Amino acid sequence: MKYRRLGKTDLLVSEIGFGAWGIGGTTAGATSYGPTNDVVSRKALDCAFEEGINFFDTSNVYGDGHSEALIGQAFKKKRSQVLIATKVGLVKYGQATNFSIKNLSSSFEASLKRLQTDYVDILQLHNPSLDSIEPIHKIHAWIDQLKNQGKVRAFGVSVRSPADGLWVIDKLKVQSLQVNFNLLDHRAIGSGLLKSSAQNQVSLIARTPLCFGFLSGRLSKNTRFDKLDHRSRWPSQQINNWAKSSRKMLSYKTNSPYQTNTQFALRFCLSYPQIVTAIPGILNEKEVKENIIASDIGSLRTNQIMEIQKAYQKVRFLIEDDSFKNIQSQDLGKIDNYHKK
Repeated sequence: MKYRRLGKTDLLVSEIGFGAWGIGGTTAGATSYGPTNDVVSRKALDCAFEEGINFFDTSNVYGDGHSEALIGQAFKKKRSQVLIATKVGLVKYGQATNFSIKNLSSSFEASLKRLQTDYVDILQLHNPSLDSIEPIHKIHAWIDQLKNQGKVRAFGVSVRSPADGLWVIDKLKVQSLQVNFNLLDHRAIGSGLLKSSAQNQVSLIARTPLCFGFLSGRLSKNTRFDKLDHRSRWPSQQINNWAKSSRKMLSYKTNSPYQTNTQFALRFCLSYPQIVTAIPGILNEKEVKENIIASDIGSLRTNQIMEIQKAYQKVRFLIEDDSFKNIQSQDLGKIDNYHKK
């Protein structure tokens, strides 16, 4: 496992992180990847640590706090050896965000209890918009206070879209920015976000590096998802598009016997120095062991990157129609905008 420095901090982050949305299990509605087994989840966390993953990304809403609780149980005796990132501002799936200092403070304190720690390494605002947060100076003052108290080591934002990331870098003093980025989603490049992050020394955390599992090559347009799996609510046109587009982008994989589709997709993300870590959603030990190899193999070659970027111009990431609008509004906003898998 290789490690990269987070922004201007002294935090060294594993190139492959642990996206902990899935292990939170189910909440009301189709808001996760379906039912989970805590024994399997704990084994995945333990395996990740043993294999060199030191970055664990979670939130108060993942399983209504259950994801945080599992991470707290797993690492309470080796807290100093891991980096934990959590989020505040999103109260529950389907409900409006709340970025008042009062709510952020109470939510953060509850997260600390579940995590069984007195600090987090990165505290992130969860899907803010300019009109949803209190005056920015109040957010800065609150974060500075937490840093002075030793409760927060770095400040970041998990954004709804790459476009939102640009104003976050411009308006908020962040060390990290969590954003969607994968073989099927180059919006962070086209929007200028990668360039801006480099200029401002803000590290990017690549979520959805496997585009909800489609870049594993194991899903198709005929895949049937559990009714509690958020993918069951996506329009068939979008599912078909991701299945077809994944096959197209994965066709650029070389040395097939030596790497899986998953590893190729993760290597693409890690080929950009602005990306400090890619955080695929991990549910079990098998996924841990497959994912970490991407760091060992290393970045893609420059000519591969150029070919992929050229091919991307002919790929439609989103299929937009009237039937898609309601799903898009909820899944892209309330469920952390193309979340972790």
